[in-house]
This record gives sequence, C-alpha cells and structure tokens, in this order.
Amino acid sequence: MSIQTKKIDQLLDFISRSPTPWHATSQLVGLLRKNGFSQLRIEDDWTRPGPGKYYVISHHCALAAFTISKAPLAVSGLRLAGAHTDSPCLKLKPNPVSRKNNMVQLGVEVYGGALLSTWFDRDLSLAGRLTWKDNNGSLHSGLVDFQRSIAIIPSLAIHLDREANSQKTINKQTDIVPLLSASEDEVDFTDLLRQQITQEHPNAVVREIIGHDLFFHDTQAPSRIGLHGDFLTGARMDNLLSCFTLIDTLVHAPVHRNSLVVLNPHEEVGSVSAVGAQGPFLTMLLNRLQPDGVKRQQMLARSLLISVDNAHGAHPNFMEKYDQQHLPLLNKGPVIKWNANQRYATDAVTGGFFRALCRRAGTDAQDFVMRNDMACGSTIGPLTAAATGIKTVDVGVPSLAMHSIRETVGSKDFLSMTDVMQLFFSLDARDALWQGQQQ
Repeated sequence: MSIQTKKIDQLLDFISRSPTPWHATSQLVGLLRKNGFSQLRIEDDWTRPGPGKYYVISHHCALAAFTISKAPLAVSGLRLAGAHTDSPCLKLKPNPVSRKNNMVQLGVEVYGGALLSTWFDRDLSLAGRLTWKDNNGSLHSGLVDFQRSIAIIPSLAIHLDREANSQKTINKQTDIVPLLSASEDEVDFTDLLRQQITQEHPNAVVREIIGHDLFFHDTQAPSRIGLHGDFLTGARMDNLLSCFTLIDTLVHAPVHRNSLVVLNPHEEVGSVSAVGAQGPFLTMLLNRLQPDGVKRQQMLARSLLISVDNAHGAHPNFMEKYDQQHLPLLNKGPVIKWNANQRYATDAVTGGFFRALCRRAGTDAQDFVMRNDMACGSTIGPLTAAATGIKTVDVGVPSLAMHSIRETVGSKDFLSMTDVMQLFFSLDARDALWQGQQQ
C-alpha cells in the first residue's frame, strides 16, 4: 500500500467515525494523544506554556492544538490554520416522536444549508450527545452512534407527483420527517436511547435521560471511486477533510514551529456561539499564549492564518453557474478564494503567500470568484481575521455537490493540500517566504 493510499484510507476512516462534531473532536484528540500532545484545561491556571505539544478542548466540540518551539512568539509569530467541524444535517427535535396511522416518525430541524433533496431514500442512523442522571442525581454526558440504519425519508412516488422532476419543492416541516418503524405498539424512544447508552457506556447508570443533541446521518461509508480512484465521495467532506488535514499535518510536521490549529463548530449556522468562530475561544487562547499585551500585538502582526474550507469545484453539467475565468477543477490543486466584499479574507499578500507555498510544495493553486449575479458564501476566515487582526487567506479543496448528503472531491487535491499544510507548519521564521508575508 502506498503512502498516498494509506493517507486516503485514514481520512475516510476518520470521516466514518465522525458523524457529529463531538465525534470528530474525540477522534482528533485520540490522534493528538497518540502523537504526544498534552491537554491543557481552560479552567486551570496556565499561561505561556514552554516548548512542547498541547491541545485544548471547549464544550467538547471546539478544539485547538498547538506546538511551541524555543523561538519567542513575539519574534516568530504563529502559523495558524482553521477549519470547522460541523456539516449541514437534520437534528432531532426535543420531543420528536409522532405517529401517523401505524407509522412512527421522528421530527427534525434542518441544521444549516442542507441540500435536502439528497436526504430522501437514504439509510439513516442517529448519533450525537446525550445527558442523563444517575441514581444519585449526578449529571453525565456521553456520545452515542447507533451506526445501524434505523430510519428513512421515503420520496413520494412520481405517480402521485407528476411534476417531481421539474417543479419539486420541499416543505421542511412536513416532507422530511423520517420513518422509524411500522408498528401498532407504542415505541418508547427514551428506552431506545437508554439501551444505546448502556451498549456504548457499559458502566453508565441511567436513571433518567434529560437532554440530547442527536443528528441523523447517512450510514453509507465514504469511498474512493472513479476509473483511477480519481474521486473521494461521502458525507461531511465539507469540512471534515480540512479538519483531518490540519491536525494530521500539524502532528506529522518534520519540525515543530510555533503553530496552532483551531477547529470550531457552528460555521454552517453563522458561527455565533460560545465555541463558534465569533466566540471567544481563539482569542482566549492567544491571550494565554502571550499574556503581555504589547508582545501579543507583535505576535499577531507576525502571524498568518490559513482558513481551510472546501471550495466550489466546476461542475461539468452546470458550467453556466461559474465565472468562466475562475473555474476550480477537481484534481488540479487547492483553491484560493477571493471576494471584493470580504466574504473571504484573502488579499494580495495572503493569496500570494499561499500561491508561493503551493509552488514550493510542488502543486498549483487555483482561484475562485463567485459570479457577480450570485450571492457568495463565507466561512470562518473573515470572522477570525476581524476578531484577531491576523492576516488571513481563505482556501480549500474544490468539491462538487457541496452540502449534499454525499459530497465529492478529488483524491489528488486532498493529497496536495496535505503537502502544502505540512510545509506551512514547517516554515522557519527566517524563511524568506514567511518573512515576506510580514511586510
């Protein structure tokens, strides 16, 4: 097995094991611990940790991992990279169970900008976080993943909707209610959750389940497809591919510089939360790393953030949807995102830095600009730049079917981004490329 094939297999396995942001964070923490990273707790008294490898978790779903060298932070700056751990999906409502005829259904809310048509006729499972009380009244929380297919959202037969292929609309309240079972008997959903806790947490004593954050997900595993293994397809490519890439390259950087990776949830719903990119998580960490105000300003002025989030690849069936001078092609390299209205944080300096970084890593960089007559999305880059004042570039691998239940990316692009980010985390503070972005 080649190194490239092994790396792809590791990515696909990570995505399979990460149906929710909590699971993704847990998986990445395992990778960090395996490679000698030590946990620092927010509630503990620490500032300016010495040379070493560390990670910090907030609310079980925001993660920062960083390496500290002997070089002073105020002199070298930080090599920062960020991504988001969440993806559009269907979240279970607090009181989800309903019945129509003999069909038991579970009510859901739409999380983020999901491409809802792709959720029909898929084998669905549930995963997320549960909170319960034990016999002493103490609260406990834990992760669960049913893994097996327990629900489906069937389409309406075309015989009953002759316009389905031309004028289909989806009512979020009534059309996407998953079927759980067909039974005349009552379904005790709380007991079903209790059984799942006991199965995954054998030592748990569950007197009462008092809260849940549960999400439906596709049970079909991600895979490598195409005549020559050209594509990677699966759920949550946006943006777990970037999360894995950043932590994996930080861990395996040949030389550990002053570097930091931050992974936030809630990007798909605006990032306004205690742990989203508009929350205090990153700025709090930067204050801990360099508590002296003047030196912190020096550190930030010499730092650069690469915000990594999948980009829109050119879809061959819908070429009219793209600016024809900016067509990111799959397997042609990472994409630099540009927007005059600051929907992306890229400018001439940061975009030029990333392009030069790609060339040194042996790959090309592509450019993406949204058509003027279409609304442009955004990501954590502008939010983080505004909160910290750090120079930022927004990049990502090109992808198709973004926000579908199964998204498609190029296998070569994942490997190219891995090479680029590993080089980034290895840059010496005296390197002309690193010093150039500080001008």
